[in-house]
Formats: sequence, structure tokens, C-alpha cells
Amino acid sequence: MTLDALVAERRIIICAGSGGVGKTTTAAVLAMEAARKGRRAVVVTIDPAKRLADALGLGGIGNEPERIEGDWPGEMSAVMLDTKGTFDTLVETYSESPEQAARILDNRFYRNISGALSGTQEYMAMEKLYALHHDTSFDLVVVDTPPTRHALDFLDAPRRLTHFLDHRLYRVLMSPARGMMKAVHVAAQSFVRSVSKVVGAEVLDDALAFFGAFSGMEEGFKERARVVLELLDDPATAFVLVAAPRRDTVTEAHFFADRLADAGLGVAALVVNRIHPLFTDDPVAQLESRADDLAGTPLGPHARNLAEFTAIARRERTHLEGLAKTAEEVALVPFLDTDVHDIAGLEHIGSFLFASDDTPTERRSRKRG
Repeated sequence: MTLDALVAERRIIICAGSGGVGKTTTAAVLAMEAARKGRRAVVVTIDPAKRLADALGLGGIGNEPERIEGDWPGEMSAVMLDTKGTFDTLVETYSESPEQAARILDNRFYRNISGALSGTQEYMAMEKLYALHHDTSFDLVVVDTPPTRHALDFLDAPRRLTHFLDHRLYRVLMSPARGMMKAVHVAAQSFVRSVSKVVGAEVLDDALAFFGAFSGMEEGFKERARVVLELLDDPATAFVLVAAPRRDTVTEAHFFADRLADAGLGVAALVVNRIHPLFTDDPVAQLESRADDLAGTPLGPHARNLAEFTAIARRERTHLEGLAKTAEEVALVPFLDTDVHDIAGLEHIGSFLFASDDTPTERRSRKRG
């Protein structure tokens, strides 16, 4: 399936890849092209860096979708994940009463973990995806994930959350304060005393109070996680892998593609940024021989540059051969003169990702592999 078809038909597009390969820019371009096709698209970045705002030429983006103005028939919005703000909203949604929500939100333990606990960002990214997907204001959600390994944490978050909520230790912690603790195994009591000495009795009391206040909300979280798992496996969701022609980023992209394959998921498209274009089909050896013949003439340096440039471009394509076979569609974006920092820059990138049928094949590779 082509990138044109992806942005026209899919409900969720997840962009993944190493850091610094143009993933955020690619996500923004995909959302913008969807808006050009008359769709209502929102691009959300899970990466806390402000690259999305920079690419859109904005001073900043908040936790709520912000409309991006442009000359397209559809709509485009952008949002940057606010982990704590999203967690607060989720607590308010699943609390049985305003009083329960207030107890949790005012709890010191909750305030400490809601933005800093390992895994919280991935859980809240899952929640943001759920919320945006079910928001009738949008018909396409484009997700810009953190660098590859953390993107896999995002994909695993629904399963890990469900396992945690079903864990025996969690059920013990959910029991009213210390009452249950007196009834559990002696080893558990010893563990609590040890933790209390390390973090302080006050911190432990806050933690137990948090879990007590959380009681009754588990099923809502588990149901949310179950739905997100279904979304990730849904045919309406597409994964776009973004890479650069460097060996390290290609290796990382291979790793992500393999993990998707293990989960029964595929790569719908591969976008390769900052690739050296090919200006000729002549073999490198022939170009080098021509440069030797022209040595000492005004054309000599130009012939040598062409030979060296072509050698680099061919080497990059060799690096990409195996990776390209993992994707249904491959799009190549060459080095650009400037960084992308506004809508015009995004449109320039889009001219390579969504090139017309009469553009050179090096700008748009339509064949798998």
C-alpha cells in the first residue's frame, strides 16, 4: 500500500525509528497530507523533545490538540503528550466520585510518580492514543514515538499494565492500608518494614494511601489497555518505519521490524531521509575511469566528485536492501539545503513522499525491495 493510500484510508499511523532520523518531521508531513486529502488529522508526539513544535514553526504545543492553519480542505492538529496531565485526566475519568479523584490527585505519592515513574510515559501515551482515536473530531491519528527501543515500550505498555494490575503483589497493596499487611506472609511484613526504613514511614504511608484510594478503578484501566491492544493489531493501523542510510540506524530499524514481525504486525512503509541521490546509472568503476581520463582538465574535479558521490549513494542503497524488503512501500528523501522549521519545509518533504507518478523513480520507489 502506498503512502498516499495510508494517509487516505488508515485510522492510526505509528511512526517509529532511531533518534535524529527525521521521524517527527515525517509524522507531521503525513498528517498534513491527510489534511490535504480532506481528512481531519492530528499528529501527537510522545517524545518530550519539542521537535514537533519546531517543525510546525510553533512556540510550543500542549496536551490538548492545537489546530494548525493551512491551505488544505481538511484539518490538521498537533498535540504533545503531557504525562502528568494525561494521568490526571484518566484518574478523574475512572474515579467513582469527585472525592476519590481528589484523594488521589492530592496524594504525595501520586504526585511524585505521575510524571516520573518508569513506564508512566508509555502508559499515558497509550491513553492519549485511545482518547484521540475515540475523539470524533479526528479520523486519523499520527503518532510520533520516541527512539526505537522506547517505542517498543509504548507498544508493550498495554500488556505490562494488564499484567501489573493482575499481579498478586498489586492486589495486596490494594487492600485497605495496613490491615491486609497483617494477614499476609511474614516475608511481606518484613519487606514493608525494610522499605519503610529506606524511603521513610511517611512515604510508605502515602503509597499505601494511594493504592487504597485507587481501589475500584482497575477495570477501567484494564479495559482501556485491552482496547489499545486491539487498535495496534487492527488493519486500520499502519506502522511507518523511518530511517537514515547509516548502518547504525538501519540496524535499529531492522530490530524494530523484527519485533513487529514477532507480534504478527508488519511495516506498511519505510521512509529513508537524508539519502544521497543518484544522478547516473553508470557503474562507479566507469565513472572513476572517466575521472582519471579527465584529470588535469577543467572537468576533472567534477568527474571525480560525481564518481565519489555515486559510490556513496550506491553504498547507502546496499545498506538499505535488506531493510527495504520488510516494508510494503519505500520512499526516499534526499539531503535538503535547510532544516525543516515551518509549513513550507514540511511541504517540501511532502513533495518527495507523495510525488506524482511522473517524478523520477529515485524520488519515490514504488516497488517492494
